[in-house]
Amino acid sequence: MIAPDRKSAIQHLGDLIASSSRAVGFTGAGISTESGIPDFRSAGGLWTKNQPIPFDEFVASQEARNEAWRRKFAMEDTFRAAKPTRGHRALAQLVVSGKMNAIITQNIDNLHQAAGAPADRVIELHGNGTYAVCLDCAVRYEIEWVRERFTQTGGIAPDCPSCGGLVKSATVSFGQAMPEEAMRRAEIETLNCDLFLAIGSSLVVWPAAGFPALAKRNGARLVILNREPTDLDRQADLVVRDDIGDVLEPFLAA
Repeated sequence: MIAPDRKSAIQHLGDLIASSSRAVGFTGAGISTESGIPDFRSAGGLWTKNQPIPFDEFVASQEARNEAWRRKFAMEDTFRAAKPTRGHRALAQLVVSGKMNAIITQNIDNLHQAAGAPADRVIELHGNGTYAVCLDCAVRYEIEWVRERFTQTGGIAPDCPSCGGLVKSATVSFGQAMPEEAMRRAEIETLNCDLFLAIGSSLVVWPAAGFPALAKRNGARLVILNREPTDLDRQADLVVRDDIGDVLEPFLAA
């Protein structure tokens, strides 16, 4: 059902959470727009300005790696200045209070953790953009380390000092394999939940978008909170097309 108004939506959502014993959150870019982070796909989004660089191009071309890091640094100030939204803080509170078991996220901004959600309860399907890793030996590098070397060499993406491998932002690029452990954990949480809250996601990016449908097929109640309609709205027990922060703010005191 589509909530007729915000008050009804908050009441119904509260009832569903109260009657749940194992809820799971699932978040997309929409939960972070209040923090000033633009999404990727909508009009004016990041991908309308620069097409993403596929993983195979990143691996094959030094020029592609240089461009990928140039774009990363151009956006870094925006991402670094972002603070958790009311939605992030509400979900973190639900996790800390024991009413939500995990947060599965398509986002790479680390804002769930910054809001207070325990890191081991946040499952990042598309990685994390706040640090980098070597693709060969998996050594972690901070973004500032990469920026310093990028600047010192006049815009050349650095290789790993430990093994000579390629250093890449710890995010999942087009054509790159999804993280097996994160996908495994997300599937387990989805199959074990009795309430699945899909928040701020268009539910069009697969395989991540398959989790809400999987939860519903497995008997969980499904809530979709998103400004725009999604292909799964007909399957949902509750659909809320409203501002995410306004709807979730009452749960900050959960």
